[in-house]
Amino acid sequence: MAERLVLYIFKQNPEKLADFARTLSELKTNLKYCQQCFNISEGEKCLICCDTTRDQKNICVVEEPLDIFAIEKTKKFNGLYHVLGGVIEPVNNNNNLRISELEQRVKNDGITEIILAMNPTTEGDATALYVARSLKDYPVQITRLARGLSTGGDIEYADELTLGSAILNRK
Repeated sequence: MAERLVLYIFKQNPEKLADFARTLSELKTNLKYCQQCFNISEGEKCLICCDTTRDQKNICVVEEPLDIFAIEKTKKFNGLYHVLGGVIEPVNNNNNLRISELEQRVKNDGITEIILAMNPTTEGDATALYVARSLKDYPVQITRLARGLSTGGDIEYADELTLGSAILNRK
């Protein structure tokens, strides 16, 4: 895909290429993280967090913003999200994961269910276990996606049917 993109850009006229370069350089200044869920946003809050028709008591916890796009495509989840910003890794300092922010949301917002939607990898499983243990003292139901997803795969590459089924059949 990267090769196709390079070839496409190479074929463009100089004005179009300059416009693309300008837009790309402005990308970082126009986008930020949502203050509530840490999804990518153009404003202080993302469109999902601003949508009052969504279930405000249900949070799906994901590793990265791309996972939100994959879950949204299924049209099977109507709650809010929380982006951790990665997973627990044995060789890295994991202090940058947004677990304490999730705990604050559960504590302050009356959340009734947390869906742990980490990738089915060793690191994803360890992160899900850690998050579940961090929230054990709160009156919240904690579920995981069903194992229709292949072990070692990425949520962002799962087809809509498999991912939708995993959401509906979570444990």
